Order: sequence, then structure tokens, then C-alpha cells
Amino acid sequence: MIQINTYSAQNKAPENTKKEIIDFLFESLDQYGDPKEDIEKCLDYAFGKDDKPGGLVISAIDAETQKMAGAVIINKTGMNGYIPENILVYIATDKDFRGKGVGKKMMQTAIDLSEGDMALHCEPDNPAKFLYEKLGFTSKYLEMRLKK
Repeated sequence: MIQINTYSAQNKAPENTKKEIIDFLFESLDQYGDPKEDIEKCLDYAFGKDDKPGGLVISAIDAETQKMAGAVIINKTGMNGYIPENILVYIATDKDFRGKGVGKKMMQTAIDLSEGDMALHCEPDNPAKFLYEKLGFTSKYLEMRLKK
């Protein structure tokens, strides 16, 4: 049985849970991950720190073992219409829970609780791409970036 917890600017995660989410994402994202400092910035943004627009944080906990099975961070973009109102920045499922519907449950919770459209970036070879397409995400654009 998986328990889904949701956090936001109005319902911030306790400090120990915040650290657990950061550590979990850092370890579970593999080649798709970022440094812990960047994950923490994203989490702080979702919690509305420094007057940021906020977002949504979801954790999935195995009720039997109390082990984190997954986590999601969605940030509000502060845009409306011409750019989706939300961006899914991080999602990861623990390797022991992959293929058991945890990612789908977290994504459906994120979709249900987010107001407005949602965007995400996904590498073409990411196995989660199939899940995103199944949930209705489409590839409308090719993303290009300029790094300064």
C-alpha cells in the first residue's frame, strides 16, 4: 500500500522530510539528476521561498516499511496560456517500486492538484516517456537552450 503525501507553500514539509526528498531525488534520478543544491532550490521554489510562485511536492511512502517510494516536484511558472502554468521539474520512483504504478499514481495526483497546463522535459531515451504519453503529454516542441 502506497501513501501519497502532498506539500505546498501553504503546507510545507517538515525539515526532515524536505531533506529526505532531496536525498531521495539525488540518489534516484541517476543520469537525469542534478546536484543536491539545485534540487533544494527547486523544493524551496515549490514552497514559495523568497516570494516565488510556489508549486507542489508529492511523496509516495510504502505504508509497510515507511520507505520513500517516489517523489515529484512541480513549480508554478507564473505564466498563463502562452507558457504552461506548471512545470514538472523532478519525478523519481525507487528502483524497488518501478513498474508497480507508483509513478502513475504520483503523476495523476500532480495532474489532479495542479491548476492549469503542465510541461515537462524528458530525454528521448527515458523509460518514463511512455508513462507521460499515456497520461496525455505530447511532444509539441523541440527544446533548445543557450548556456551562458
